[in-house]
Order: sequence, then C-alpha cells, then structure tokens
Amino acid sequence: MLLEPDLGVLRAGVLAGRRSFANTLKYLYTTQSASFGNMLSMAVAPAFLAFLPLTAAQILLNNFLSDLPAMALPSDTVDAEDVAAPRRWDLAALQRSMLAFGALSSVFDLLTFGLLLFVARATPATFRTGWFVESLLTEVAVALVVRTRRPFFRSRPGRWLVIASVAVAAVALAIPWIPAAATLGFVPLPAWLLATLVGVTLSYLAAVEALKRLVFRRHAAPPPGRAAARI
Repeated sequence: MLLEPDLGVLRAGVLAGRRSFANTLKYLYTTQSASFGNMLSMAVAPAFLAFLPLTAAQILLNNFLSDLPAMALPSDTVDAEDVAAPRRWDLAALQRSMLAFGALSSVFDLLTFGLLLFVARATPATFRTGWFVESLLTEVAVALVVRTRRPFFRSRPGRWLVIASVAVAAVALAIPWIPAAATLGFVPLPAWLLATLVGVTLSYLAAVEALKRLVFRRHAAPPPGRAAARI
C-alpha cells in the first residue's frame, strides 16, 4: 500500500480482506456442518449395528480426501454481494447452520444405513464401503452448495475448487475397485447400489439447497449497489 502511486490500492486491499473473510466463512459452514453430521451418525449407529460403521483407517482417509476441496476454498470466487459491504462474525448464525445442516446430513446418513442394511442386506465390509462413498460424496456436495447464498447453480465456483471436488468425487466412486481396496477394508459395490448412492447424494444436494434458504434468510447480505458506494 505504501509503494503504490495511487489510493486505489486501499480499495483493492479492502476487497481482498472481504474476499478472505467470505471464504473463511465458507470453510466454517462446510466443515462444521459435515463434522457435526458425521458425529451424530457415528453416535446413533451403535444402537442398531453390531460392528463399527467405519474403521479408523477409513475415517482418516475420509477426512483426508474431504479436506482437499476445503483447501481450495481460499482461492474460490466470491459473489459480488459478499464483498459489497463489511461483514461481521455471527456466531449465532454459524451455530444455526451447524445444527441445521448437520442434522440434515445425519438424516441422509440414516437413510443410507437403512438402504444398506434392509435393502442391500450388506455385510460389514459392504456397509462400510457404501457409507464411505455416500459420506464422501455428500461432503463434496455440501461444500458446493453452502459456499454461496445464491442458488448454487447461479454462483460459479473457483477453478481449483471444481477440480478438487470432481477429483474427490471420482475417487469416492472408484475406491472400491482400486488395487489397495481390500487392504483398506473396501469391497466392490453392485452397480444398482452405487447408482442409488449417487441418487441419495443428489437428493441431499437438493435438500441442502432448500434448507439453505431458510438458514441464510435471517442474515442476508445487503444489496450490492447501495453498499458498494461505501468502499
């Protein structure tokens, strides 16, 4: 700022700070919702399972893969209304989003449990593989939806976020067939079951989009045109 010949650098600095703040909020909305939902699902699972829903190695792998799209969030594009005016920490809003999106994630996990147990009659290995795939796909999906207050298809994500999300989704679908799958405790899934898990993920994406409108309604951003004049 001291070396630039004009004061326009001040405006650029303010906008850069607002973009960083917006992307930080995206990370919090994504990770706390997924983590709280997984915690609920893991807490409920022992009530009707005679085995661990995921092994320790599978949980660590899930966390590692789901963190890759999150690492791309700092470079994500930001909607114009999110940088048009200053924003403040709203811990109550973060708490509401964690409870709402986390509970919704757990509901879809329980639906997946029912599908695997009562429809697919899954063995422990098949159950773990199916839930791993569903859990990873839904974590990728929620990041793409809650990153914006607009309908997700009207907000273009950053290039690296798209690349990371597509790569992780591809790994989630392919992991039962990789050479090291047996070592990790995974087994191939029937085509119909894999397609159904993709359908569950798409349904989850639609449900998060609908719920997002209610969660974000109370703290909508100000109109960009009026607030932009303050910069």
